[in-house]
Amino acid sequence: MEYSKSRKADTLKRHILLVEDNPDDVALTLMALEKSNILNEVRVARDGEEALQILLGREGEEPPELPAVVLLDLNIPKVNGLEVLREIRSTERIRRLLVVILTSSGEEQDILRGYDLGANSYIRKPVDFEKFVDAVKQLGLYWLVLNEPAV
Repeated sequence: MEYSKSRKADTLKRHILLVEDNPDDVALTLMALEKSNILNEVRVARDGEEALQILLGREGEEPPELPAVVLLDLNIPKVNGLEVLREIRSTERIRRLLVVILTSSGEEQDILRGYDLGANSYIRKPVDFEKFVDAVKQLGLYWLVLNEPAV
């Protein structure tokens, strides 16, 4: 039981990587996390290239600390969200990261491709703020508290 508790504590200390290019959606997500009492530090990547640099680090440097969960938008510049997910799942050190697609797209092909590439969850951003806060609260409760991560 102690092992499980210490793993859970480590997850709650680790940061969340939010991959989102829209400043309004970043602010909305940060407010929703705060309102939901999710206290993990949030690091923001504004495009797919920056997200991969944060996750993979630079050659010759010590590997960066991995996030507890990646909240990944699909429609981001430079490297789109599905390509970021493909890279995560094909890179040994980070392939087990929890990746939640958090996007405005409800297109069936995006949902199917996301799961085919190994997304842990696919959440369509609600337009209403209170519904969005509730979705983020549930996301935090499940992925950061209840779920047992693969370390």
